[in-house]
Amino acid sequence: MDFVTVLLIIAAVAVGFALVTGIRIVPQAKVMVVERLGKFHSVATSGLNILIPFLDSPRAIEMRVGNRVMRSNLVDLREQVMGFETVQVITHDNVNMEVGSVIYYQIVDPAKALYQVENLALAIEQLTMTNLRNVMGGLTLDQTLTSRETVNTKLRIVLDEATEKWGVKVTRVELREIEPPQAIKAAMAKQMTAERERRAEVTKAEGDKSAAILQAEGEKISRILRAEAERDAEVARAEGHKRAVMLEAEGKAEATRLVFEAIHQGRATPEVLALRYMETLQELGKGDNKMFIPYEATAALGAVSAIKDLFSEAMPKRAPAQAAPATRAPSAAALSAQAIARGAAVPEAATLVGTPAVPVRRTRPASESQDD
Repeated sequence: MDFVTVLLIIAAVAVGFALVTGIRIVPQAKVMVVERLGKFHSVATSGLNILIPFLDSPRAIEMRVGNRVMRSNLVDLREQVMGFETVQVITHDNVNMEVGSVIYYQIVDPAKALYQVENLALAIEQLTMTNLRNVMGGLTLDQTLTSRETVNTKLRIVLDEATEKWGVKVTRVELREIEPPQAIKAAMAKQMTAERERRAEVTKAEGDKSAAILQAEGEKISRILRAEAERDAEVARAEGHKRAVMLEAEGKAEATRLVFEAIHQGRATPEVLALRYMETLQELGKGDNKMFIPYEATAALGAVSAIKDLFSEAMPKRAPAQAAPATRAPSAAALSAQAIARGAAVPEAATLVGTPAVPVRRTRPASESQDD
């Protein structure tokens, strides 16, 4: 083998090595920072890229994957997540607790991410921990437990401002866990139990109140309906009593009319009328009632004497009853009884139950006063 052949082989090997080292394929969503003679030259984007051998070289970056830090020539432009272990923080009211967080970030300028900070992953981790302590130190225990969104917003704003010069955009910060001390947990459990018991008592009291209100309303409606029913019953009884009284009065009026017609059609004698008058007075005198004798009592007594004379005349002769009054002139008592039957003079009598007797003053007719 001569010298020329050796040179050709060496040249072919050099060309092959140059082709292998100079041609780079960059995946999608990743870039490569290219340095020429140790100085930043360009950023190789996704696809086929050709580098000059021995002049151009990629710059490696340290990226954190999980709990491991990996060195790579490619810079990932996708949004990445970085979780941190729990750190000790002290709240504004001097309560020690452990807080774990998760940060989401994205590299927007690969050159700044490589040249503005030495270790991007470590810088983001330390910056997150320090700012987390600052934010949590300005809040009380209750605020840290109930205002996670506020804490997340404050952390994101602070980290975004600090990492902007590194070419990194912090998109989201989340508090993964908050672990108060055991004594605080026990106190919170007791507080939660007391609060639930209080709510239960309040709910029970409201239920009792609603039940009492409903019961009172039910009793009110029941009383109203009962009163309306009693009122309707009283009205119905009053209507029935009114109807009964009217029917009774109509019956009495009809009976009186029939009796009056029977008396006039039968042509009753004054003696019969006087006898009926005395029977009526006898019925009125029964019982404990007090009775006042009308001022026409002399006429009634005259009728009684006339009846007595009639019976005394009829008994010895044994004559028919209808022959005696035909041949004898009517007496004063008979005329008085006839006047009573015709309605010329109405006796004034009053029957009072359980009341003292009131004397009745007799008014003398004008004819008697003139005769006197």
